[in-house]
Amino acid sequence: MDAQTLHIDFIVPQGWHELTDAQLRYVYNLIALEMSSEEIAVTCMLYWSGTRVIGRQPDGAYLLQQGKTLFDVKPLAIAELAGEIRWLAELPQVPVRISSLRGKPALAADFQGVPFETFIICDNLYQGYLQTQQDAMLDELAAVLYPGIKKVSMPERISIFYWFASLKDYFSHRFSDFFQPVAGADSNLLGAPNIGTQLQEAMDAQIRALTKGDITKEAEILALDTWRALTELNAQAREYKQLQAQMKK
Repeated sequence: MDAQTLHIDFIVPQGWHELTDAQLRYVYNLIALEMSSEEIAVTCMLYWSGTRVIGRQPDGAYLLQQGKTLFDVKPLAIAELAGEIRWLAELPQVPVRISSLRGKPALAADFQGVPFETFIICDNLYQGYLQTQQDAMLDELAAVLYPGIKKVSMPERISIFYWFASLKDYFSHRFSDFFQPVAGADSNLLGAPNIGTQLQEAMDAQIRALTKGDITKEAEILALDTWRALTELNAQAREYKQLQAQMKK
């Protein structure tokens, strides 16, 4: 059969934001199997387009089936098709997450409406994981992001990491004056190169900035919407930069 005479559709999502809960779970399961980014792209492309690998032809081409149609595809052509979902190898541009795990609903993906105190707790756990690589940190993070959850699997841990990593990356662009890299470290103003005392100091500095030294306002600040708190911190950071620039003139 001449594959060139056939019309075959490989319709796949165009970005992380289009993935359903089931598709997200599928990706995270493949990542948990330690498949390469290329293997994940090909596997997802075939699965999401409803295509199965039936066998291998003597010339090296793959025999595929889509619906009732059988057709041959060269390995290079499969690789080129999988390039359409190369975005799987990158962090989501906007935060995405599975809407619920083990019956426990998730917080808002972008943390709008989530108390600032919750964000601080999550960020400390995330920074702790980056420093220690201990799964227990992700388990604790999961318990905050999915209130009430008590146990998570490895693919679910990966989903937790991708969610919060994409959230931090998103915030680094949305609140770019506040979220800045620390010299010599993959971090920002919410987390210092080392955990423990430095994380506590970073958290205290944020609260002091928002309360302007008035400790009676601390509870009120911690209850603020995360976006409202970060908007204020970003504005303060921008004003500080402008002041520093003026002083240098």
